[in-house]
Parts: sequence; structure tokens; C-alpha cells
Amino acid sequence: MDKESPRSVSFRTHRRGERSNLTLHTKDVEAGLPLGRVSQDYPMKIVWKKGFIRLVLVGGILWMLLILLASLLHVWSCQSSISFFSAMCNKDSKVFSMLGSMGFVPKQQSQHRCPIPLADDPDKIVIPKGRTPDEIVKNLTYVMEDEILPDGTQSSPLFGGHQNWSQREESFRLTSNMKVHCGFIRNGGAEMAPADVKYAKKCRFVVASGIFDGYDVPHQPSNLSPRSKKLFCFLMAVDETSLKFIKENVTVTEDSDGGKWVGIWRLVLLKHPPYDEPRRNGKVPKILTHRLFPKAQYSIWIDGKMELIVDPLLILERYLWRGKHTFAISQHKHHRNIYEEADSNKRRKRYARPLIDLHMKIYRYEGLEPWNSTKKTISDVPEGAIIIREHTAMSNLFSCLWFNEVNLFTPRDQLSFGYVVYRLGDLFRFFMFPNCEYNSLFVLHPHIREHSSRIEWVTNWNQLKGNGTISNKGKDWDQANANNGNLIESRGGLGLWTPYPANLDSVVLPPVDRTSKAG
Repeated sequence: MDKESPRSVSFRTHRRGERSNLTLHTKDVEAGLPLGRVSQDYPMKIVWKKGFIRLVLVGGILWMLLILLASLLHVWSCQSSISFFSAMCNKDSKVFSMLGSMGFVPKQQSQHRCPIPLADDPDKIVIPKGRTPDEIVKNLTYVMEDEILPDGTQSSPLFGGHQNWSQREESFRLTSNMKVHCGFIRNGGAEMAPADVKYAKKCRFVVASGIFDGYDVPHQPSNLSPRSKKLFCFLMAVDETSLKFIKENVTVTEDSDGGKWVGIWRLVLLKHPPYDEPRRNGKVPKILTHRLFPKAQYSIWIDGKMELIVDPLLILERYLWRGKHTFAISQHKHHRNIYEEADSNKRRKRYARPLIDLHMKIYRYEGLEPWNSTKKTISDVPEGAIIIREHTAMSNLFSCLWFNEVNLFTPRDQLSFGYVVYRLGDLFRFFMFPNCEYNSLFVLHPHIREHSSRIEWVTNWNQLKGNGTISNKGKDWDQANANNGNLIESRGGLGLWTPYPANLDSVVLPPVDRTSKAG
């Protein structure tokens, strides 16, 4: 009996299979199909169904591979040093951001230097004809005389003028014709010698730099093409202290017109420093290059402690002409958030802590949000040691507004840049390039002596007002300001001492993440 059980199971299974086939055949016969044809067509139907499914799957896989290949090509083009491929890169695209969040895009901020996708030959670069059209602001003029006081008398002239809060607010409302404060108030300081003014008038292409308070000497640029040597004027703004220091440490020659030279650099003396604080004086040629050299169409600013190692014509082609930009500046290596940069400035003793806090409270009250990935800008914090510009009306206006913030508040220009970008919104377009490229443009030399002012060591309001003790660090402030013990600037930063037209007591600064040793 036990031996027959497997045979019975097998027999039942076989009979069940026959009944299933019979049922299927019966249905096909009832549908009017010949029995022989059904038996032939049925396998073909199965093959077609499986083939179609496989075709869809293979097509889907190929399509996904094509999308992945295109995305990886996009990422690779942004890292390429070949001009053709780098021009394809769009780091502002949503696809690039998505790939970055997925980890496909390497974080360039971690690199110190990287290859710059430069053109091959400066002699083959085609310089654009004419100027970039002014589409929004068409006519920009400047306030040249200082304010008339309510009693009819004129205030003592300040380089930046006595801009009030309403004038500041009005300057951010763009019209086709604008008149704004932009330094160089008559008799406010920073005057050039007539010989230097005459020389600068012939300069259409300028590489500009500056040394103030005698803590650097000029560094000669390298890798210059003969074409760039003929095309560019290399102009180094200095104060009288620096001119004396340079003469004592390097060879200075003088031409028949009275021009003073150190190698390729022509020294441009700015008489009567406009500010008490030497760092603030350095912002004049840096930000207001278009005012200092008004005939220049293009300028490249480089800090005095740097040696330029890339041909300036290649720089203009890479950062302006290739992408049709009029303003280019590097992304900061460590920070994107202005409030993080402010915290870093306090920790590194770059200016009085309570004044930095007040500066940031004003920006926070006026709506400046901490940087985040949803913002349209790559970063709110630049690395301002190199600035590349075409001097259009909009570019010049931005520089004026940026300088006005530096004039009104702290001299830390990196804290003001992102605020002006925020106020102008989409109307001001600029190119913020990777920090690793920025570091590949120059060789950094250490200062011969470090600048240090006692105001940088101030930690509270009592010290600032002379009621507290400050560590005996830095004598520069005492040398610049005859009032010993007085740490309140008399010619700059006046916005920090002018009553603000709102109550800032309730303003709370955003918390910051200290993501690097530098802050």
C-alpha cells in the first residue's frame, strides 16, 4: 500500500495537468479558434509577452545609464582644465546641486590649489570690442561735496561723506540715473599727485595693488606675456609711511616725469590718509579702483602681499570674457555665512567685538538671512584679495555701495559684500569662482611686519569707551590717532556711533557652526 502512494500522487498530478490543458483548449474552441492553431499560437504569445517585457527593461536600463553618463560628464567638465569642457559646466544648475548632495561632486573647498582652465596663448585671445552695455543703471554720478548742516554751514569734509540712513536706503533703489556717495569727497583725503593722475589717464587695462602702513614691499608678477606688459598698467597705491619704508628696503627708480617705479610697478602716492585706521585706508584703492583710475575699463585688484603668477590677459579671458561676466571674485575657503565670518573675525581679533556684533545686528534687522543651499548665490562671503572687474555702471555702483558699507561700519569688507548682494538681488550678477583657483593665481608672501591695532583687542563697550584695560597689543592705532586712549574712529565707522532708526535690543544673532580652525 505504501509503495503505491507515490504512483497515485503522480497519477493525480498528471490527470490535473490534462484537465488544465483540456479546459484551456475547450475555452479556445468555444471562442471559435481551431484546436491546432491554438496549440501553435500560444507559445508565440508567451514569447512576445516576455520579449516585450525584456525590451522595456533593457530600454529603461540603457536610458538610466545614459542619464548617469551625462551627469558624470557634467561633473567631470566642472573639474576639467580643458577650456572647451569647462565652458559646459553650470554649477548653479539643480542637477549639479542634486549630484553634490548625493556625493558625486568632489568638494573643491577642501583643495588648496587646483588647475585653472586658462586659454593656451595670451597672444591668441580676442579682446572684446567696445563695452558691455549698461542695461539697468545707465548713468552713474557721485556726490562730490560734503553735506550742508541744518544751520547752513558745511561740515568738515570726510572722505566717505556724511551719508545718513535715508540716503543709504535710497542708494539701494536702482534707477537708470543714479547719484551716490562713493568716497573722494573734495578735500577728504587720498589725493594723487598730478603726474600720477596724468599717467593713469592712459590706462585702459589695470593691475592694481596697494601697501599701507609700511608692512609690505612690492612683489614682481611672473609669467607675463610681452602682450600683457604692453597692454596693462601695474599701479601700486601707497601712503607716505609705505613709500618711505619701500625706499629703505628695495630699489626705487624715478622717470623724467617724476614717476616712481619698483620694477614693473608704478608707485601711486595717496597723500593725506582719509582714515585713522590703516586697514580702512587700504579699502580705498581695493574697492574704489574705478574712482582712483577712472579711465580704466578693466581692472584686476591683488593684495600687496601677493605675487601674481598668471598672465593678467588670461585672467580676464577666464573670469570675465568667457562667461560674459563684468565682476568676478573668489569664494571664501572656510565660510559661506556672513555670521560665521563675523564670529571668526571676533575670535581672530580683527576688530572690536562689540562693533562687529552691532554691525551684524543691523544686517540681521534688515533681513539678511544666514547663507543656506536654497540661496541663489554660491556663498555670501568672498575671498576679497583678488577682484576682477569690467568698469560698467552696474559694477561701479556695486563697488560704491560696498565701499559705503565699509565706510559706515567695520573695515572688514568680507562682512559687507554679501549684504550688498542681498540688497541688489538679481539685478547684480557676478561670477564667484572656486577658492582653489584663487589660490592658484598667486604666491602669498608673509607681511614684513604684522599690523595690529589696539582696537582689534577690544572685547567690551567699556574698553571701547576708555573705561577698561586693554592688553598692550599694537601701537599702530596710537600712531595714526593723536588722541591716546581714544579708540573711537573720528573719520570712519560713523554708522556704528550714529543712532540707528530702529530698536536693535531685541535682535538676536543667528547661532553659528565653527566648522574650521580658522573659524
